[in-house]
Amino acid sequence: MRVDLGDITLNVEDDGPRTSPPIVFCHALGTNLHLWDDVLPLLPNGLRIIRYDLRGHGASDVPKGPYSMGALVRDAERMLDHLAVRDAVFVGISIGGLIAQGLAVKRLDHIRALVLSNTAAKIGTRSVWNKRIAEIEAHGLESIVAPTLERWFAPGFRKSETAKRWGQSILDTSVEGYLGCCAAIAGTDFYTPTSGLRLACLGIGGGYDGSTPADLMRETLDIIPGARFELLQRSGHLPPVDAPEAFAALLTTFLQEIGHV
Repeated sequence: MRVDLGDITLNVEDDGPRTSPPIVFCHALGTNLHLWDDVLPLLPNGLRIIRYDLRGHGASDVPKGPYSMGALVRDAERMLDHLAVRDAVFVGISIGGLIAQGLAVKRLDHIRALVLSNTAAKIGTRSVWNKRIAEIEAHGLESIVAPTLERWFAPGFRKSETAKRWGQSILDTSVEGYLGCCAAIAGTDFYTPTSGLRLACLGIGGGYDGSTPADLMRETLDIIPGARFELLQRSGHLPPVDAPEAFAALLTTFLQEIGHV
């Protein structure tokens, strides 16, 4: 459905009884809400499942960039207010994990627990992101598909039809939206605010993740008291794609442990 937030309209899927415990999914850069398609059928029944396309991605609006992380967090905040969601488990992957951290710091009433997948409190450096932005501006999104798939997936998986489909997802993303979100990531360092979080948190990483390696993830999980980190050795940057069963099993166990199902 289309959720009009005034200055932007987001594409949102909201499934399950409105009175059920909510779980919110926020996808990675250059993907869309269908990133979670193979995970959702494996989750316990009786959840309210909300997923959405980030600004500039999928079927959501594409405002003129660059974007700030504050704007992306505000999009999530207003969407959850619009849907009257409180005490959700927020699952964020990559840039979605940055949004999860920012929203938890800003609106703890929205979030009772975090699942931070393949992300960090700070992803890359401004110079790295500026280089990627310049590459795309000069040569288009086509120029980054191959190196992105190398960072996203283990060598054997890169040749699969599924990997190719997510390579096409990059090309299907608006250039304005992709560059806008690159700028948001480049300007984000959440180490200090994230260190103040006090809530249940599960971290999930991939052994072949070339974007947010396990050691980087551990750095972030270590600053959240009580957070647990799980490594999927054979997965890459997008476990919901290359290891949906293992990802769903970890998520289900976490939901049971915190009494959300």
